[in-house]
This record gives sequence, structure tokens and C-alpha cells, in this order.
Amino acid sequence: MLADDRLSTETSELKTEGGAEIDFDEFAEQTSLTWDDGSLESDHRGAFGEFGGAETGFLDRAFRERIVLVGVTTTDRTEAETDASLDELALLIDTAGADALERIVQKRDRPDPATFVGRGKVQEILESSKAIDADTVVFDDELSPGQQVNLEKMLKRTALDRTAVILDIFAQHATSAEGKAQVELAQLRYRLPRLRNKKNFSQQGGGIGTRGPGETQLEVDRRRLVRRMHKLERDLASISARRDNQRKARHRSPYRTVSIVGYTNAGKSSLLQRLTGADVRIEDRLFATLDPTTRKLQLPGGEQILLTDTVGFVRKLPHQLVEAFKSTLEVAASADLLVHVVDASAVDTDSHIDAVRDVLAEIDAEELPQLLVFNKLDLADDAEALVRRHPGSVAVSAKTGDGIEDFLEALGQALRAMTELYELFIPWARGDLLAATHREGQVLSEESEEKGMRVVARLEPASALRLSDVIITKLSDDSNAA
Repeated sequence: MLADDRLSTETSELKTEGGAEIDFDEFAEQTSLTWDDGSLESDHRGAFGEFGGAETGFLDRAFRERIVLVGVTTTDRTEAETDASLDELALLIDTAGADALERIVQKRDRPDPATFVGRGKVQEILESSKAIDADTVVFDDELSPGQQVNLEKMLKRTALDRTAVILDIFAQHATSAEGKAQVELAQLRYRLPRLRNKKNFSQQGGGIGTRGPGETQLEVDRRRLVRRMHKLERDLASISARRDNQRKARHRSPYRTVSIVGYTNAGKSSLLQRLTGADVRIEDRLFATLDPTTRKLQLPGGEQILLTDTVGFVRKLPHQLVEAFKSTLEVAASADLLVHVVDASAVDTDSHIDAVRDVLAEIDAEELPQLLVFNKLDLADDAEALVRRHPGSVAVSAKTGDGIEDFLEALGQALRAMTELYELFIPWARGDLLAATHREGQVLSEESEEKGMRVVARLEPASALRLSDVIITKLSDDSNAA
């Protein structure tokens, strides 16, 4: 049998969750794979579990693993979409610290319930892996635990999916206590159903009344993992409660809240730094930002807002991450306006926009007003064409500053559309209220009179409530235009 006990089985057949059976002896005979003589390395370098990987991730970062990518084109997507998804997976692999050296694609109506790809394709993957001495095979779609154990037994090397790679990247980039807890919880939720692949030695207890086979290692691992998950959930619930209090305080403040959302590596942090001078981490790599950063920004009209940078999204963002990062993503869900940043130089901007909107729908934020911003104007072939295709959007370069003034004007207009127009009369003795009107709203006109200042301004509901003593009347936009 294989040296690694987690791949051993007492029979030559293994059933998956879907009921499909794999005859491993038949497959071994067809592929000249020998289970007993060690003709393939049983202690391969791939870094999953006992294969030697760091506990904080799924890929071994002691060296750059050699990776084979596998994609399946099903009836619900085209070959071009599969290629684009594999291109992105290759970038994810590079960000995780490994090298994607080969890719294999199969076209089929639906994934195989036992091995995801067909039996013949598994043999092709095995031969390709042997030819380039691959450490790990990464599938572009999520594998079930049964599919994963079948593939690892047949390929005799680690089999991972896109979810594991993204979790690995998040584990590398998490810096805050909250971010680390969120990533660890997501990893544990991913590992829990896969614990049945682990070693299954029973542990005999000693002493009176402890007869029997005892608790298996699987049961011990599962109990420890579940206990750890519960602790992380309690910790994150406490953090979420603090965030709720902070959000309530922000809603009582006179400032509108704006969240920057978008596809990973679209330039969200660069835009925040350009606008506010924030000292944030900026790298040309996927998922460089995990923890939200909030800064105050004054718009050309005089209004001040709170601008927050958020974690980037990606195609097929693992559900475990969305669930674990709920407290972070709620920053976007509770915003007054979303600035949706898109990489104008990307090959397929529409798919990036759709992927972000899918995640926004998952956190109940799809109905929030959005301002579409095409970034990287300096790298795009025709950013203006993108703007024409999406009326109301703007094009900028966070790197060079081109288009920033147009963006700020569009941002101000979008926020002003949420305000009401008021006429105020502020006595000369209440200079504090005049200053508050300038600070919290957009002053459109001022007229000095004998006893005070007559002002027409746009105000937030909270600001209008605080200034109710000096508000004369509520105006319509038509009357102001007249």
C-alpha cells in the first residue's frame, strides 16, 4: 500500500458521496501504477497535510511547488471562459508562491462525481505530472472530499482546488488579529469535511472501565477542530458587535460613508492613497488588502465623507471566506454609496464587474447605489469606450492622478442626490452653526442681512435635525434652479 496511511484502503474500491465507485487496481493496471513497489514517490513534496505543508496554508512555501492546472468546460460556460478562469488561477498560484507549469482542460457535460474529470483524463494528468515532476495538481473548481481523496490516490500527489489556493493566499496576507481569525475559521470550515482522509488509528484508554477500541484519531481531530471553530466564532462575534457599535456611531455622525469595492488588484488601495494620502499597503498582486482602512475625505463642494478600502473580490470566491469575512464585508453593506473600482486594462472587465456584483448580492449589498470607476487609465487601450458603455461611470488613473477631479465631482453629485435642499437663517451670534453648515453640507449660496446670514445648502438628514432651529424651509431642486 501507499506509505502515506491516509491514502490507504482495505479494499480496491472506494465509494464517493455520489455513489460512484473507483476500481483502483484496474486503474493501476491501466496506468502501470504500482501501489506496493514505490515506483512513484510516496513522500512527494506536495504540501497538503502530512505531505509536509505549513499548517497555516495548503501550499509549501519552503520552495516553489511545481503545479499542474486542470479545468473543465461544462455546458454552462464556454472554452474562452474556462481559459480566462485558468489564467486567473495561474495568477493565484503565483501569488501563493508556486509555479503553474502545465494546464489540462476537459470538455464534458458535467463533472464526474468520483474524480471530477474522466478516467482517461486522470491518466493524462498523471502522465503530465510525472513528465514535469509536478508536486501538486490544482483544479479550477471546488472538489468534494471524496473526489479529492480519489484523485490523490490515483495521481499519488496532492490534489487541491481553487478554494484551497485562495485560502492559502489569505493566510499569507492576514496581518490583524481579526483577519487572522477570519482566515483560520475559513480554513477550518474547509478542512472539517476532509478530516476523514486523515489517519484513523484508534486510541485505547488505560484503566478500569476503559475497554474497547477507544476514540479514533479522526474523532479526536474533529473534536479539537470543532472546539477551535467555536472559539473563533465567539471571538469574531465579539468583534462584529464592536463593529456594529462603530457603525451606529458613524450613522449618528454628519458624514456620509463610502466604501471602495472591486475585483482584486483593481487599484482600490491606490485610489484611497491618492485621495487621502493614507499609508496603506499597495502591491501589484492579488489580495494585497484584507483589513479595511477608513479615512476622512473632503469633497470639492466642502462636504466631508468617510472613505473605506475593502478586501478585493474574485471569481468563485469561496463561500467559507464570505462567511468568515462577514464582519469585514459588512463595512460595504452598511455604506451609503459604493465606489466600484474596475481595472480598465483587464481583458474581460464585464466578468470582473459581474463577479463583484455576485458577492455584493451574497452580503445583501447589491441594492446600494454604486459609482463605477474604471482605474488604470494609463494602462488601458480605450478606457473612454468603457465609460461610454457604462453611462455615469468615470475613468481615472490612481497612479498618475488623471481623471481624479472628474471622479470627485461625480462622487459629490452622487452623494448630493441623497441630500435635501434647505434655506436657513443663521443669526450673527451663532457662528458655530454657520461653520457646522459649511462643514456638514454643501453651501450653494449665502446672503448677508442685518441680523444674520441667509444660506441655501444641501444637508444630510442628521445635519438637518441638528440645525432645525435655524432652518426656514425645505426647498425643491426646481425652485433652486429657478
